[in-house]
Amino acid sequence: MVLETISKMIKTQLPTYLKKLPIPDTIGGFASLTVSEWLRLLPLLGILALLGYLTIRPFLPKKQKQRDSLINLKIQKENPKVVNEIDIEDLRTPNVCYCRCWRSKTFPVCDKSHIKHNELTGDNVGPLILKKKTL
Repeated sequence: MVLETISKMIKTQLPTYLKKLPIPDTIGGFASLTVSEWLRLLPLLGILALLGYLTIRPFLPKKQKQRDSLINLKIQKENPKVVNEIDIEDLRTPNVCYCRCWRSKTFPVCDKSHIKHNELTGDNVGPLILKKKTL
């Protein structure tokens, strides 16, 4: 039943609709169309524009998805990666790394998400490493 309805629209109603449209014989004829004639052409022009876009879309350049943006805007930009180590005497574990890129799934502990972030953005952010001070 649905296919019959679509078939009827394409075979009978579409040609009737197209015959009633005020399509001029020349390009210059478009300039003499009235506002009401332009309004009658709008649905067809919209469909043609959509079909044209869908046709050329595969050939358009793909944009890089850039979710991330730079985090470190000015600190030690001459270094390939900013990592600070701080020695603390009362630390229970030998090393603790804290995230500074805000991308860690285990935040505030670093899970090395900064590596992917740095590759995507060209940033140089790294973890803050707290080390147990050995006497």
